[in-house]
Amino acid sequence: MTRKFQSYSALRLLQTMHANYNMRGRHLHNFNFQVQKARRDPYIVKCTNSISTHMRNGHCHLALRVFDSMPYRNLFSWNLMLTGYVKNHRLIDARNLFDLMPQKDLVSWNVMLSGYVRSGCVDEAKLLFDNMPYKDSISWNGLLAVYVQNGRLEEARQLFELKVDWELISWNCLMGGYVKRKMLGDARRLFDRMPVRDVISWNTMISGYARDGDLLQARRLFEESPVRDVFTWTAMVFAYVQSGMLDEARRVFNTMPGKREMAYNVMIAGYVQYKKMDMARELFEAMPCRNVGSWNTMISGYGQNGDIAQARKLFDMMAQRDCVSWAAIIAGYAQTGHYEEAMDMLVKMKRDGKSLNRSTFCCALSTCAGMAALVLGKQVHGQAVKTGYYNGCLVGNALLEMYCKCGSIGEAYDVFERIQLKDIISWNTMLAGYARHGFGRQALLMFDSMKTAGFKPDEITMVCIWFLFINYLCMNECSFSVVLEELLPSKLHIIFI
Repeated sequence: MTRKFQSYSALRLLQTMHANYNMRGRHLHNFNFQVQKARRDPYIVKCTNSISTHMRNGHCHLALRVFDSMPYRNLFSWNLMLTGYVKNHRLIDARNLFDLMPQKDLVSWNVMLSGYVRSGCVDEAKLLFDNMPYKDSISWNGLLAVYVQNGRLEEARQLFELKVDWELISWNCLMGGYVKRKMLGDARRLFDRMPVRDVISWNTMISGYARDGDLLQARRLFEESPVRDVFTWTAMVFAYVQSGMLDEARRVFNTMPGKREMAYNVMIAGYVQYKKMDMARELFEAMPCRNVGSWNTMISGYGQNGDIAQARKLFDMMAQRDCVSWAAIIAGYAQTGHYEEAMDMLVKMKRDGKSLNRSTFCCALSTCAGMAALVLGKQVHGQAVKTGYYNGCLVGNALLEMYCKCGSIGEAYDVFERIQLKDIISWNTMLAGYARHGFGRQALLMFDSMKTAGFKPDEITMVCIWFLFINYLCMNECSFSVVLEELLPSKLHIIFI
C-alpha cells in the first residue's frame, strides 16, 4: 500500500508528460500544420497510417520499411517513427533516427527525452535536456521525473530551484521522491512551501509519516487535511496498524466512508500480523467483495499460525489464484513441517501453468532444506538459474541454506560467491553452515571476511561463533585458550576478550 503512495506522483508526472506531447505551446501549431500538409497527399496519408499501425502492433521493422519507401518525408513522419521506437523501447534505434532528422521541433526533443526518462537513462536525459534549443514544462518535468525515479534527489532539488512556475504534479513528484527515500524533513519543508495542495500531496505526507512510525504527525496531518479520499483513510488505518494500535485502527476503519478492498486488506493484515485470526476471519467474511490479495493474506495468516487445514480450505475455495497464493500455501506446509505436501503443491502449481516467482522458489528451497532433499533441491536450483533469480539475494540465501542443511558445503560456497549483493543473512548462513559441519577454520576466516566487507556481526553471528567454540571444546576436550590458538586467525580473538 505504501509503495503506491510513494510512486504515484512520479507515475502521474510521466503519464502527464507522455499525454501532452502534442498539447502544449508553440509546437502544437507546427504539429497541426504538418498533419494538414500530410493530408493533402493520399499516398503520404496511407504511409503514415501504415507506420502508425505497425508501431502500435510492435512491428518496428515493417514501419521502417514503409518509412524508407516514402518518396518524401515531412517532420510529422519523422516524429511518428521516433515516437514508435520510443514506445516500443527501441531506444538505440530512436536515437539513431533522431540524429538523422534533418529538422527537429519541440515534439522531437521531448519524445527523445521521454525515451531516456522511461528507460532510466539519467545522464543521457540530462545531456539531451541541456542541448535542447528551447524547453517547455514537459521537458522540465521529464528531467525532474528521471532524477526522482532514480534516487538522484540532490540533482532533482537543484533543478527544482531553477524554476518557479512548477505545476502541482511536479511538487508532488519531488515530495514523493523524498518520502520514498525516508527524507521526511525535506519532504515536509517542500510540503509547507507548496502554493497549493491536492489530495495526493496530503496522502504522500501522511503515508510517509505512517511508514516511518510517526503516528503523531500522521494523525495531525490527517486531521488538518481539507479533503480525504480512500487513500487518506487507508493511510491512517495503516499508521495505527504499524504502531500495533489495532483498536484505534479499527475505529478509523469503521468511520471510513466508501471502504474498498485495499482498506479491508490493510486491516486484515494487521490482525494477521498480531495473530488475531478470529477477528481477521470475521472481517474477511464481512467483505462485500474480495480480491486475490484478501485471500492470500488469510492463507498466509493461517499458515504462519500453524492452522494449515484452514489455509488449505481457503486455498481450495479460491476462484482465481496467482503466484502469491501458491507461494503462501507452499510456505504454510513448509513452516508446519509438511514437506511432502509442500512439494506436491509445487508440482501442482507448475501443472497449473503458473511461473515460479522469488517467493515460490524460496518456499520450495526451504522445503528441500527441511527434508534434506539435495537432489530435489538441485532441480529447483536449475529452475532458478533458468529464470535468472539465482543471483539475487533472496533466492540466493534460500539456496545457500538448502545446501548448508543438506551438508553440501562446497556447493553452498559456490552459491555464496555468486550472490551479487550479499546481506547479513548471506554471511550468517554460510558461517552457520561451516560451524554446523565442523569447518572451524573456514568459519572463522569467513567471519574475518565478513568484517572486512563492512558487515557488523549481529546476535546470530555471535551464536554461530560460540557454537563453533563449544563444539570444538567438546570434541577435543581442550581449554578455551587452546581453542583460540588452534582456530582463530591472527588477532581475531581480540573481539572476544
